[in-house]
Amino acid sequence: MLRRVSPEGRARAAREQDKRRRATMRVVGRCLLALLVIGLVMAVVGASTAPVTPIGWLAALVVYALTCAGIAYASREAPPSTAGIAGASLVALPERTAGWLEQQRAALPAPAARLLDGIELRLEAMAPQLRELDPRSAGADAVRNLLAVELPNLIERHHRIPATLRADERDGRPSADAHLANGLGIVDAEIARMTEQLARGAFDELATQNRFLELKYEGEGGLG
Repeated sequence: MLRRVSPEGRARAAREQDKRRRATMRVVGRCLLALLVIGLVMAVVGASTAPVTPIGWLAALVVYALTCAGIAYASREAPPSTAGIAGASLVALPERTAGWLEQQRAALPAPAARLLDGIELRLEAMAPQLRELDPRSAGADAVRNLLAVELPNLIERHHRIPATLRADERDGRPSADAHLANGLGIVDAEIARMTEQLARGAFDELATQNRFLELKYEGEGGLG
């Protein structure tokens, strides 16, 4: 409850509410467009033939209701997945990654879950900046590697460890939970670095630390 009423929790709730509002407005807009099209068709039919009968208007109403139901069904968002992240466009990648992270939150230890708040805020700030970045550049590859490969892999490696063992230190090494929190802290710092470079237009510098997590965790023997 304290996390929900914290500034980060309120910001997250506001983002979710704004996302739902935008999705609702898209459905409403498409339904209004369908109403306009059906109305025009009925007007043309009424002008070119006999006036439309009440049964005709009732049929049009049924068609409109079915169309709106189809629009609402087709507009549903599929649950975020790593495949969805990998296939996202560069501009959509931060939002897709943030949605996937939010889905993982409940399975993460409390320290790691708290770190997601900062990461999601940084991803929100990064999204509009990526419009200026060439999707074929080395900098874009670095952003993709971080958000679509390294970050999901870090969390999925943690998930593969039995829940009863994640908090245990083994052979003098930190626990899997500690590794995860440390890794997420590195990701947070790296996203901040990339965002700052994007703001400066230093696109060529984005790729300079492309394998930071890979090298770190290979050197430390993974999550143990």
